[in-house]
Order: sequence, then structure tokens, then C-alpha cells
Amino acid sequence: MTVRLAPPRVEDAGALADLHLDVWEEAYAGLVPESVLVERRARRDEREAGWAGIIARGSSDTLLAWSADGALVGFSSTGPGRDDPAEGLPPLELMALYVRASVYGTGVGHALLTAAIGDSDAYLWVLDGNVRATGFYERHGFVLDGVTKPEDVGLERRMVRRS
Repeated sequence: MTVRLAPPRVEDAGALADLHLDVWEEAYAGLVPESVLVERRARRDEREAGWAGIIARGSSDTLLAWSADGALVGFSSTGPGRDDPAEGLPPLELMALYVRASVYGTGVGHALLTAAIGDSDAYLWVLDGNVRATGFYERHGFVLDGVTKPEDVGLERRMVRRS
């Protein structure tokens, strides 16, 4: 699949909010309570405003993946690690990487990951039970480090990649 990667513009906030809601429903159905997905969808306007603020402030490095026909099919966000630096973690955190289920296996996720972090050491959090995501990250050199944290949506597991 041909994909164009570009930083978001504030006017992309609505499409990004819709994509973020859609990909959560695709990736997490059966892994999080349905009520979580329904509640997120009900607050769509807040999500759009949140994305507009993030984009305007430049508070994370976000990349959007657009298909050849102009459809938004994925995004990634990276930034300085939010975990305790005393843990010896890489300084870069992959905060999000999502693609539409319709483009799974087409290279969009790989393109986003490569553009976002290249070969850099980094870490991320993955929802327990998300076998597809865990396998994807393992193929890109990430390993589970045994650290977990409970979140409102479920248990998250940390994965780290070091050169």
C-alpha cells in the first residue's frame, strides 16, 4: 500500500479523533469493557478538542498515515519518556501507534514505526492480551521487560527495545 506520512495540522484534529476512536474499537473489542468504548465515542468532541490542543502545542511528535486515495489510515505519537528515568529506560517513548484494521499487514504500521523512531532505543506500553500488537513490536525488536501497570482500561505491559 502506498502511504504518505505527514505531521498533523490543527484542521486534521477531527479526522484524527475519529480515527483514534475507530482503531480503539477495532483493536480493543473483547479486551476492554464495551462501556469504555461507548464512553469514549460519546466524548468525541472532547477528543477532537484534545487533539487540536496537542497539535497546536506540539506536545508530542505525531505522524499521520494517509492512503493514496486520501483516507487517514493510521498515526503514531512519540515523545520523551514519561516513566522514571532512574529505571534506565531509553529516553524515547512510543506513546501510540494505531492503524485501521483494513490496512493490517500492508506495511502501514511498519512505515509509521520506522518514521517515528527509526532504529532508536525506545519503550512503549501494550495492553495485556493484545497479541497482534505484541507480536508486531516483537518483530521490530521490542521485548517485554516484565513491568506492568494497571490502567482504567486494563493491565498494560511494558516493552523495550535496545540496540
